[in-house]
Amino acid sequence: MAKKEVKKIVLAYSGGLDTSIILKWLKNEYGCEMIAFSADLGQGDELDPVREKAFATGADKVYIDDLREEFVRDFVYPMFRANAIYEGHYLLGTSIARPLIAKRQMEIAALEGADAVSHGATGKGNDQVRFELGYYHFNPAITVIAPWREWKLNSRQSLIAYAKKNDIPIPITKKRPWSSDRNLLHISFEGGILEDTWAEPPEDMYVLTSSPEKAPNKAQFVEIEFEKGNAVAVDGVRMTPAQLLAHLNTLGGTHGIGRVDLLENRSVGMKSRGVYETPGGTILREAHSAVEQITMDREVMRIRDSLIPQYAWIVYAGYWFSPERRMLQTLIDDSQQTVNGVARLKLYKGHCRTVGRKSETDSLFNLDFATFEKDQVYNQADAEGFIKINSLRLRIQSLMKGQK
Repeated sequence: MAKKEVKKIVLAYSGGLDTSIILKWLKNEYGCEMIAFSADLGQGDELDPVREKAFATGADKVYIDDLREEFVRDFVYPMFRANAIYEGHYLLGTSIARPLIAKRQMEIAALEGADAVSHGATGKGNDQVRFELGYYHFNPAITVIAPWREWKLNSRQSLIAYAKKNDIPIPITKKRPWSSDRNLLHISFEGGILEDTWAEPPEDMYVLTSSPEKAPNKAQFVEIEFEKGNAVAVDGVRMTPAQLLAHLNTLGGTHGIGRVDLLENRSVGMKSRGVYETPGGTILREAHSAVEQITMDREVMRIRDSLIPQYAWIVYAGYWFSPERRMLQTLIDDSQQTVNGVARLKLYKGHCRTVGRKSETDSLFNLDFATFEKDQVYNQADAEGFIKINSLRLRIQSLMKGQK
Protein backbone atom coordinates (compact mmCIF):
# COMPACT_ATOMS: atom_id res chain seq x y z
CA MET A 1 0.00 0.00 0.00
CA ALA A 2 1.39 3.39 -1.02
CA LYS A 3 2.23 5.81 1.76
CA LYS A 4 -0.14 8.72 2.14
CA GLU A 5 1.36 12.16 1.65
CA VAL A 6 1.53 14.00 4.98
CA LYS A 7 3.07 17.34 5.90
CA LYS A 8 3.40 17.15 9.67
CA ILE A 9 3.19 14.29 12.20
CA VAL A 10 2.69 14.44 15.97
CA LEU A 11 4.21 11.35 17.57
CA ALA A 12 3.37 10.06 21.06
CA TYR A 13 6.99 9.76 22.15
CA SER A 14 8.35 8.17 25.32
CA GLY A 15 12.05 8.08 24.49
CA GLY A 16 12.13 4.28 24.76
CA LEU A 17 13.46 1.91 22.13
CA ASP A 18 10.30 1.69 20.01
CA THR A 19 9.38 5.36 19.80
CA SER A 20 13.00 6.44 19.33
CA ILE A 21 13.25 4.21 16.28
CA ILE A 22 9.79 5.26 15.12
CA LEU A 23 10.75 8.94 15.23
CA LYS A 24 13.75 8.31 12.99
CA TRP A 25 11.81 5.92 10.75
CA LEU A 26 8.98 8.41 10.21
CA LYS A 27 11.49 11.12 9.39
CA ASN A 28 13.25 8.84 6.91
CA GLU A 29 10.13 7.36 5.32
CA TYR A 30 7.78 10.34 5.19
CA GLY A 31 10.32 13.16 4.98
CA CYS A 32 8.01 15.57 6.80
CA GLU A 33 8.09 17.78 9.88
CA MET A 34 8.11 15.77 13.09
CA ILE A 35 6.72 16.86 16.45
CA ALA A 36 7.49 14.66 19.45
CA PHE A 37 5.04 14.78 22.34
CA SER A 38 5.64 13.31 25.79
CA ALA A 39 3.01 13.41 28.51
CA ASP A 40 4.32 13.81 32.05
CA LEU A 41 2.00 11.46 33.92
CA GLY A 42 4.39 10.88 36.79
CA GLN A 43 7.31 9.03 35.20
CA GLY A 44 9.79 10.94 37.34
CA ASP A 45 13.35 11.26 36.09
CA GLU A 46 12.57 9.06 33.08
CA LEU A 47 11.57 12.27 31.27
CA ASP A 48 14.85 14.11 31.93
CA PRO A 49 16.64 13.03 28.73
CA VAL A 50 13.55 13.01 26.49
CA ARG A 51 13.77 16.47 24.96
CA GLU A 52 17.45 16.24 24.03
CA LYS A 53 17.02 12.70 22.76
CA ALA A 54 14.01 13.61 20.60
CA PHE A 55 15.87 16.45 18.90
CA ALA A 56 18.91 14.22 18.39
CA THR A 57 16.74 11.57 16.76
CA GLY A 58 15.07 13.92 14.27
CA ALA A 59 12.30 15.90 15.98
CA ASP A 60 11.70 19.42 14.71
CA LYS A 61 9.71 20.38 17.80
CA VAL A 62 9.15 18.77 21.21
CA TYR A 63 6.28 19.07 23.68
CA ILE A 64 6.65 17.75 27.23
CA ASP A 65 3.42 18.56 29.05
CA ASP A 66 2.75 18.13 32.76
CA LEU A 67 -0.62 16.35 32.85
CA ARG A 68 -0.35 14.79 36.30
CA GLU A 69 -3.24 16.62 37.95
CA GLU A 70 -5.53 16.19 34.97
CA PHE A 71 -4.59 12.51 34.81
CA VAL A 72 -5.56 11.75 38.40
CA ARG A 73 -8.49 14.18 38.67
CA ASP A 74 -10.25 13.50 35.37
CA PHE A 75 -9.23 9.93 34.55
CA VAL A 76 -7.99 7.95 37.58
CA TYR A 77 -10.53 9.31 40.07
CA PRO A 78 -13.62 8.68 37.89
CA MET A 79 -12.37 5.13 37.29
CA PHE A 80 -11.78 4.55 41.00
CA ARG A 81 -15.25 5.89 41.83
CA ALA A 82 -16.38 2.86 39.82
CA ASN A 83 -14.05 0.50 41.74
CA ALA A 84 -12.92 -0.70 38.32
CA ILE A 85 -10.69 -3.75 38.16
CA TYR A 86 -9.97 -5.96 35.14
CA GLU A 87 -10.12 -9.74 35.49
CA GLY A 88 -10.05 -9.47 39.25
CA HIS A 89 -6.51 -8.13 39.51
CA TYR A 90 -5.49 -5.33 37.14
CA LEU A 91 -6.19 -1.74 38.23
CA LEU A 92 -5.92 -0.48 34.63
CA GLY A 93 -2.91 1.78 35.10
CA THR A 94 -1.78 1.71 31.46
CA SER A 95 -5.31 1.57 30.05
CA ILE A 96 -6.45 4.79 31.76
CA ALA A 97 -3.39 6.77 30.66
CA ARG A 98 -3.91 6.25 26.93
CA PRO A 99 -7.07 8.34 26.44
CA LEU A 100 -5.43 11.37 28.08
CA ILE A 101 -2.31 11.00 25.93
CA ALA A 102 -4.50 10.75 22.83
CA LYS A 103 -6.52 13.80 23.91
CA ARG A 104 -3.47 16.02 24.38
CA GLN A 105 -1.82 14.67 21.25
CA MET A 106 -4.84 15.68 19.20
CA GLU A 107 -4.87 19.12 20.85
CA ILE A 108 -1.25 19.59 19.78
CA ALA A 109 -2.06 18.38 16.28
CA ALA A 110 -4.77 21.05 16.05
CA LEU A 111 -2.47 23.75 17.43
CA GLU A 112 0.34 22.85 15.04
CA GLY A 113 -1.82 22.21 12.00
CA ALA A 114 -0.57 18.61 11.79
CA ASP A 115 -2.39 16.31 9.39
CA ALA A 116 -1.17 13.04 10.95
CA VAL A 117 -0.50 11.43 14.32
CA SER A 118 1.51 8.35 15.22
CA HIS A 119 2.19 6.05 18.16
CA GLY A 120 4.54 3.23 19.14
CA ALA A 121 1.98 0.53 19.89
CA THR A 122 2.43 -2.82 18.19
CA GLY A 123 -0.12 -4.52 15.97
CA LYS A 124 -0.58 -7.21 18.63
CA GLY A 125 -1.40 -5.04 21.59
CA ASN A 126 -4.19 -3.10 23.28
CA ASP A 127 -2.60 0.33 23.05
CA GLN A 128 -3.04 0.69 19.30
CA VAL A 129 -6.79 0.45 19.86
CA ARG A 130 -6.80 2.81 22.84
CA PHE A 131 -4.77 5.51 21.07
CA GLU A 132 -6.63 5.35 17.80
CA LEU A 133 -10.14 5.30 19.25
CA GLY A 134 -9.13 8.50 21.03
CA TYR A 135 -7.71 10.06 17.86
CA TYR A 136 -10.83 9.41 15.84
CA HIS A 137 -13.05 10.70 18.64
CA PHE A 138 -11.40 14.11 18.39
CA ASN A 139 -10.88 14.19 14.62
CA PRO A 140 -12.53 11.52 12.45
CA ALA A 141 -10.50 12.70 9.42
CA ILE A 142 -7.03 12.48 11.01
CA THR A 143 -4.40 10.30 9.32
CA VAL A 144 -3.05 7.69 11.73
CA ILE A 145 0.36 6.16 11.09
CA ALA A 146 1.09 2.97 13.02
CA PRO A 147 4.66 1.96 12.06
CA TRP A 148 4.36 -1.50 13.62
CA ARG A 149 1.63 -2.24 11.06
CA GLU A 150 3.69 -0.87 8.17
CA TRP A 151 7.37 -1.54 8.56
CA LYS A 152 9.36 -4.75 8.19
CA LEU A 153 11.11 -4.40 11.55
CA ASN A 154 9.23 -7.33 13.05
CA SER A 155 11.47 -8.31 15.97
CA ARG A 156 13.51 -6.80 18.80
CA GLN A 157 16.68 -7.87 16.96
CA SER A 158 15.69 -5.98 13.81
CA LEU A 159 14.83 -2.91 15.89
CA ILE A 160 18.20 -3.00 17.60
CA ALA A 161 19.94 -3.37 14.24
CA TYR A 162 18.03 -0.35 12.88
CA ALA A 163 18.91 1.65 16.00
CA LYS A 164 22.60 0.88 15.65
CA LYS A 165 22.54 1.77 11.96
CA ASN A 166 20.95 5.14 12.75
CA ASP A 167 22.96 5.89 15.92
CA ILE A 168 19.94 5.63 18.23
CA PRO A 169 20.77 4.78 21.89
CA ILE A 170 19.28 1.46 23.01
CA PRO A 171 17.70 1.55 26.51
CA ILE A 172 16.99 -2.21 26.76
CA THR A 173 19.96 -4.36 27.78
CA LYS A 174 20.59 -7.99 28.61
CA LYS A 175 20.58 -6.96 32.24
CA ARG A 176 16.98 -5.64 32.06
CA PRO A 177 15.32 -7.68 29.28
CA TRP A 178 11.76 -6.38 29.56
CA SER A 179 9.81 -3.28 28.63
CA SER A 180 8.03 -1.02 31.11
CA ASP A 181 5.51 1.80 31.20
CA ARG A 182 5.17 4.13 34.18
CA ASN A 183 2.78 6.78 35.43
CA LEU A 184 1.43 8.02 38.77
CA LEU A 185 -0.97 5.10 39.06
CA HIS A 186 1.43 2.24 38.33
CA ILE A 187 4.34 0.78 36.45
CA SER A 188 3.89 -2.20 34.14
CA PHE A 189 6.38 -4.75 32.85
CA GLU A 190 6.04 -7.13 29.94
CA GLY A 191 8.04 -9.05 27.36
CA GLY A 192 11.50 -10.58 27.58
CA ILE A 193 11.97 -13.00 30.44
CA LEU A 194 8.35 -12.46 31.55
CA GLU A 195 7.15 -14.41 28.53
CA ASP A 196 8.03 -17.55 30.49
CA THR A 197 4.76 -17.84 32.42
CA TRP A 198 6.31 -20.23 34.96
CA ALA A 199 9.21 -17.96 35.90
CA GLU A 200 8.92 -15.68 38.94
CA PRO A 201 9.76 -12.05 38.09
CA PRO A 202 13.23 -11.14 39.36
CA GLU A 203 13.31 -8.93 42.43
CA ASP A 204 15.52 -6.33 40.74
CA MET A 205 12.76 -5.67 38.20
CA TYR A 206 10.52 -3.86 40.70
CA VAL A 207 10.77 -0.08 40.89
CA LEU A 208 7.99 1.28 43.13
CA THR A 209 7.76 -1.36 45.85
CA SER A 210 10.00 -2.98 48.40
CA SER A 211 9.98 -6.73 48.64
CA PRO A 212 7.27 -7.64 51.18
CA GLU A 213 9.80 -9.88 52.92
CA LYS A 214 12.09 -6.89 53.42
CA ALA A 215 9.37 -4.36 54.23
CA PRO A 216 9.26 -2.85 57.75
CA ASN A 217 8.43 -5.25 60.56
CA LYS A 218 6.11 -2.65 62.09
CA ALA A 219 2.69 -1.97 60.61
CA GLN A 220 1.68 1.55 59.59
CA PHE A 221 -1.82 2.95 59.92
CA VAL A 222 -3.19 5.51 57.47
CA GLU A 223 -6.48 7.41 57.36
CA ILE A 224 -7.94 8.51 54.02
CA GLU A 225 -10.85 10.93 53.77
CA PHE A 226 -13.36 10.87 50.91
CA GLU A 227 -15.82 13.42 49.56
CA LYS A 228 -18.37 12.18 47.02
CA GLY A 229 -16.21 9.16 46.27
CA ASN A 230 -12.95 11.07 45.79
CA ALA A 231 -9.99 10.91 48.16
CA VAL A 232 -9.22 14.42 49.44
CA ALA A 233 -6.96 13.99 52.48
CA VAL A 234 -4.49 11.58 54.07
CA ASP A 235 -4.05 11.60 57.85
CA GLY A 236 -5.93 14.89 58.02
CA VAL A 237 -3.79 16.68 55.43
CA ARG A 238 -5.69 17.82 52.33
CA MET A 239 -3.90 17.28 49.03
CA THR A 240 -4.54 17.65 45.33
CA PRO A 241 -5.39 14.40 43.51
CA ALA A 242 -1.89 13.98 42.07
CA GLN A 243 -0.20 14.84 45.37
CA LEU A 244 -2.41 12.38 47.23
CA LEU A 245 -1.76 9.48 44.86
CA ALA A 246 1.99 10.18 44.88
CA HIS A 247 1.95 10.17 48.69
CA LEU A 248 0.09 6.85 48.79
CA ASN A 249 2.59 5.42 46.30
CA THR A 250 5.37 6.21 48.77
CA LEU A 251 3.52 4.65 51.70
CA GLY A 252 2.46 1.58 49.76
CA GLY A 253 5.84 1.11 48.14
CA THR A 254 7.57 1.15 51.52
CA HIS A 255 5.36 -1.71 52.70
CA GLY A 256 5.56 -3.78 49.50
CA ILE A 257 1.91 -3.22 48.56
CA GLY A 258 0.43 -3.46 45.08
CA ARG A 259 2.37 -6.13 43.18
CA VAL A 260 0.34 -8.10 40.63
CA ASP A 261 1.43 -10.88 38.27
CA LEU A 262 -1.33 -11.47 35.74
CA LEU A 263 -1.82 -13.53 32.61
CA GLU A 264 -4.51 -11.36 31.06
CA ASN A 265 -6.75 -11.49 28.01
CA ARG A 266 -5.89 -8.72 25.57
CA SER A 267 -8.72 -7.07 23.69
CA VAL A 268 -7.30 -8.31 20.37
CA GLY A 269 -7.81 -11.91 21.48
CA MET A 270 -4.51 -13.27 22.80
CA LYS A 271 -3.27 -13.84 26.33
CA SER A 272 -0.24 -11.94 27.59
CA ARG A 273 1.59 -11.65 30.87
CA GLY A 274 1.73 -8.33 32.66
CA VAL A 275 3.47 -7.63 35.95
CA TYR A 276 2.28 -4.49 37.71
CA GLU A 277 3.15 -2.32 40.69
CA THR A 278 0.23 -0.20 41.87
CA PRO A 279 0.95 0.72 45.51
CA GLY A 280 -1.09 3.91 45.86
CA GLY A 281 -3.94 2.63 43.73
CA THR A 282 -4.24 -0.55 45.78
CA ILE A 283 -4.54 1.50 48.97
CA LEU A 284 -6.98 3.92 47.34
CA ARG A 285 -9.33 1.20 46.11
CA GLU A 286 -9.39 -0.53 49.50
CA ALA A 287 -10.11 2.76 51.28
CA HIS A 288 -12.84 3.76 48.83
CA SER A 289 -14.56 0.41 49.26
CA ALA A 290 -14.40 0.79 53.05
CA VAL A 291 -16.19 4.15 53.00
CA GLU A 292 -18.79 2.76 50.59
CA GLN A 293 -19.49 -0.07 53.04
CA ILE A 294 -20.78 2.37 55.64
CA THR A 295 -22.45 4.91 53.35
CA MET A 296 -23.89 3.15 50.29
CA ASP A 297 -27.35 1.62 50.10
CA ARG A 298 -27.37 -2.15 49.63
CA GLU A 299 -29.33 -2.25 46.37
CA VAL A 300 -27.42 0.68 44.89
CA MET A 301 -24.18 -1.16 45.68
CA ARG A 302 -25.50 -4.39 44.18
CA ILE A 303 -26.36 -2.69 40.88
CA ARG A 304 -23.08 -0.75 40.80
CA ASP A 305 -21.05 -3.88 41.55
CA SER A 306 -22.73 -5.73 38.69
CA LEU A 307 -21.46 -3.01 36.34
CA ILE A 308 -17.81 -3.14 37.43
CA PRO A 309 -16.75 -5.83 34.89
CA GLN A 310 -18.43 -3.94 32.04
CA TYR A 311 -16.93 -0.60 33.08
CA ALA A 312 -13.47 -2.17 33.45
CA TRP A 313 -13.74 -3.75 30.01
CA ILE A 314 -14.72 -0.41 28.47
CA VAL A 315 -11.59 1.20 29.92
CA TYR A 316 -9.35 -1.75 29.08
CA ALA A 317 -10.55 -1.93 25.48
CA GLY A 318 -10.07 1.79 24.85
CA TYR A 319 -13.64 3.11 24.87
CA TRP A 320 -13.10 5.89 27.41
CA PHE A 321 -14.72 8.51 25.15
CA SER A 322 -17.66 6.28 24.23
CA PRO A 323 -21.30 7.07 25.04
CA GLU A 324 -21.61 3.87 27.06
CA ARG A 325 -18.77 4.90 29.37
CA ARG A 326 -20.31 8.36 29.86
CA MET A 327 -23.67 6.75 30.60
CA LEU A 328 -22.17 4.40 33.19
CA GLN A 329 -20.15 7.25 34.68
CA THR A 330 -23.30 9.28 35.25
CA LEU A 331 -24.91 6.39 37.13
CA ILE A 332 -21.77 5.67 39.12
CA ASP A 333 -21.19 9.30 40.05
CA ASP A 334 -24.77 9.55 41.29
CA SER A 335 -24.08 6.58 43.57
CA GLN A 336 -21.10 8.44 45.03
CA GLN A 337 -22.99 11.47 46.35
CA THR A 338 -23.16 9.94 49.84
CA VAL A 339 -19.70 8.35 49.82
CA ASN A 340 -18.29 10.77 52.39
CA GLY A 341 -16.17 9.59 55.27
CA VAL A 342 -12.84 8.24 56.45
CA ALA A 343 -11.24 4.83 56.06
CA ARG A 344 -8.51 3.58 58.39
CA LEU A 345 -6.10 1.08 56.85
CA LYS A 346 -3.27 -1.07 58.13
CA LEU A 347 -0.24 -1.48 55.87
CA TYR A 348 2.05 -4.40 56.56
CA LYS A 349 4.36 -6.51 54.41
CA GLY A 350 2.47 -6.46 51.13
CA HIS A 351 -0.99 -6.34 52.71
CA CYS A 352 -3.43 -3.44 52.88
CA ARG A 353 -6.37 -4.10 55.20
CA THR A 354 -9.30 -1.99 56.36
CA VAL A 355 -9.44 -1.77 60.15
CA GLY A 356 -11.95 1.06 60.50
CA ARG A 357 -14.39 3.29 58.67
CA LYS A 358 -16.63 6.18 59.72
CA SER A 359 -18.88 8.86 58.27
CA GLU A 360 -20.16 11.82 60.25
CA THR A 361 -22.79 12.77 57.65
CA ASP A 362 -23.84 9.72 55.62
CA SER A 363 -23.39 6.60 57.74
CA LEU A 364 -26.11 3.96 57.28
CA PHE A 365 -24.82 1.90 60.19
CA ASN A 366 -27.30 2.08 63.07
CA LEU A 367 -26.16 0.38 66.23
CA ASP A 368 -29.72 0.20 67.57
CA PHE A 369 -30.60 -2.19 64.73
CA ALA A 370 -27.28 -4.00 64.24
CA THR A 371 -26.31 -4.75 67.84
CA PHE A 372 -26.10 -8.33 69.14
CA GLU A 373 -27.11 -6.96 72.53
CA LYS A 374 -30.68 -6.30 73.68
CA ASP A 375 -32.55 -3.79 71.51
CA GLN A 376 -35.98 -2.14 71.34
CA VAL A 377 -36.31 -1.56 67.58
CA TYR A 378 -36.11 -5.00 65.96
CA ASN A 379 -38.39 -7.94 66.60
CA GLN A 380 -36.38 -11.04 65.78
CA ALA A 381 -39.57 -13.11 65.40
CA ASP A 382 -40.36 -11.06 62.25
CA ALA A 383 -37.53 -12.88 60.47
CA GLU A 384 -39.59 -16.09 60.36
CA GLY A 385 -42.11 -14.64 57.90
CA PHE A 386 -39.33 -13.08 55.83
CA ILE A 387 -37.63 -16.46 55.53
CA LYS A 388 -40.82 -18.31 54.63
CA ILE A 389 -41.73 -15.84 51.88
CA ASN A 390 -38.22 -15.96 50.42
CA SER A 391 -38.10 -19.76 50.56
CA LEU A 392 -41.47 -20.17 48.79
CA ARG A 393 -40.05 -20.79 45.30
CA LEU A 394 -37.57 -23.32 46.70
CA ARG A 395 -40.31 -25.18 48.59
CA ILE A 396 -42.57 -25.24 45.52
CA GLN A 397 -39.73 -26.61 43.41
CA SER A 398 -39.12 -29.44 45.89
CA LEU A 399 -42.84 -30.23 46.11
CA MET A 400 -43.19 -30.44 42.32
CA LYS A 401 -40.17 -32.73 42.04
CA GLY A 402 -41.67 -34.98 44.73
CA GLN A 403 -44.84 -35.42 42.67
CA LYS A 404 -42.99 -36.75 39.61
